[in-house]
Amino acid sequence: MRILLWHVHGSYTSAFVRGGHEYVLPLVPGRGPDGRGRARTFDWPADAREVPFDRLRDEPVDVVVYQRPHEPELAREWLGRDVPGVYVEHNTPAGDVPRTRHPLADRDDVTLVHVTHFNELFWDNGRAPTRVIEHGVPDPGHLYTGELPRAGVVVNEPVRRTRVAGTDLLPRFAARVPLDVFGMRVTGLPYGTYEDLPQHAMHAELARRRVYLHPYRWTSLGLALVEAMTLGMPVVALATTEAVEAVPPEAGVISTDVDVLVRALADFAADPERAAQAGKAARAAALARYGLARFLTDWDRLLSEVSAGS
Repeated sequence: MRILLWHVHGSYTSAFVRGGHEYVLPLVPGRGPDGRGRARTFDWPADAREVPFDRLRDEPVDVVVYQRPHEPELAREWLGRDVPGVYVEHNTPAGDVPRTRHPLADRDDVTLVHVTHFNELFWDNGRAPTRVIEHGVPDPGHLYTGELPRAGVVVNEPVRRTRVAGTDLLPRFAARVPLDVFGMRVTGLPYGTYEDLPQHAMHAELARRRVYLHPYRWTSLGLALVEAMTLGMPVVALATTEAVEAVPPEAGVISTDVDVLVRALADFAADPERAAQAGKAARAAALARYGLARFLTDWDRLLSEVSAGS
């Protein structure tokens, strides 16, 4: 099957393009948001090809995977024809959350795929048929050493996304445990910062930290949390959105009480044996629920249904 999708979320796409299909990624001059082509910091298979946007009409695309509201019109313009599609909703609703209506709510011809049950529950999906396909992550291996009694945090654009990502809470944690922040545009923070590392290098560095901190208030789940668990890291996270389903008690500590989380972070940092034990449980839980094989099987089933129904 030949699938058109945009490079919007690097970690998610890294899992998606391992499904054994052919993946067409639009490319625009300057590699802007509507055509980034292939990722430069992720290891993607050769079947993920970047194609200039003005050559897409020559591509025999079977299915389009949309991820942003304007992409259906963009696909119609660039392909010059209608192609069956599905829409992946990565984000939690914003604004007046209980009443937030999804942009596809008035359509019944495109399946709306939510990445968490929390997302499906909180969006007003209207007439759109919905499916939940939970995250899947490639297994990086049990890389955890925990040799550094520090906490690792992964967040992109922490200044712009302060309250959403919970970066306003970091000073409270840093007062007890030294922090290292990984991600895009993280330089300038008063902590150790590691910007724009290739994914494999980030995983190796992150796994040297004793514990993973996930301070997000409002995100569907956060793939970085699942990835940290697969590395074998114990986790400390706000008990918000889907994190309450992802992190079992033996894998770390989740709470809405920041003081509880600060103490938990300090306890893990001070006790490497306990941290390693919780990290093993975190890895087992992540692989059981968010394994790549299950994720790709779920997607294959849906894509076959959509293609057959065209």
